Amino acid sequence: MKAIIIEGGGGPEVLKLKEVDDPIAGEGEVLIKVAAAALNRADVMQRSGHYPPPPGASLIPGLECSGTIEAVGHGVTQWKVGDEVCALLGGGGYAEKINVPAVQVFPVPKGISLQHAAAIPEVACTVWSTIFMTCHLKKGETLLIHGGGSGIGTFAIQIAKAKGVKVFVTGGSEEKLKKSRELGADIGINYKTEDFMERCKAETDGKGVDVILDIMGASYLPRNIKALAMDGRLFHIATQGGEVGEIDLNAVIYRRLTVAGAGLRGRSTEKKGEIVQDVLKNVWPEIESGKVKVVIYNALPLAEASKAHEILESGSHFGKVLLLVGNA
Repeated sequence: MKAIIIEGGGGPEVLKLKEVDDPIAGEGEVLIKVAAAALNRADVMQRSGHYPPPPGASLIPGLECSGTIEAVGHGVTQWKVGDEVCALLGGGGYAEKINVPAVQVFPVPKGISLQHAAAIPEVACTVWSTIFMTCHLKKGETLLIHGGGSGIGTFAIQIAKAKGVKVFVTGGSEEKLKKSRELGADIGINYKTEDFMERCKAETDGKGVDVILDIMGASYLPRNIKALAMDGRLFHIATQGGEVGEIDLNAVIYRRLTVAGAGLRGRSTEKKGEIVQDVLKNVWPEIESGKVKVVIYNALPLAEASKAHEILESGSHFGKVLLLVGNA
């Protein structure tokens, strides 16, 4: 089969389309003929040499895909050949075929095309497992999302609004903030011209927000702490602004704050399966009802993976970037 191989760590130019051995469906797995794969920031980090795959995962990049089941392994009863699905992956999505544990597979939501479904699994599982399963965000609370125009951001805005949450987002342009508000965000904050901490305080009568979903890390840490309300929860999923920062422990203690972080990729198959089931129960109905839409910025052939990475790194996108594997 054809797949994208990373030839050494570096820029987008190290992504090469090559012929590799076909995978097979092992016990408890399904083999998917891939229709599309979606890009994530983790793919860029892996390509750059800063985010190696966990033990046992494919070296081929790609953390989510969609396609048609081509074979089922021993012990798999919930899926059959011909089913149209999307899947949460540990790697391997930038390829014509992928083997994946059956518990990490979703049915394509009603009303969503097979190709567009590739943009759902990673963001849905990341957002739901962090701000809802871990931070217990609930109706009537407030959420600040850093990077409202990202794949994570566009999804988080919509699912939070569907669950009755007031949403704040940061963005680097008025155009992106406008689009974020069109998706349902209540407050848009241009981080180039405003201090998000001060704006969050002003919009909440000085109380602050209940939950923050952060991608920046160290550079935002002091202001994130100040922007939180009593019993607030700060959850880190990336460190684009640095990995090491100082924290005011007195503020954490006095205001009973929770500071947490987690990656999805390195979790066990069992834990991923639990998250998938919770997402199917709580998120899939919101997608199928139309309350949560799939936001696609661009779709390119698999052979143009390097160009797709350039788009992602430029920060010009709003929503997800796809690789259409059938066009490779």
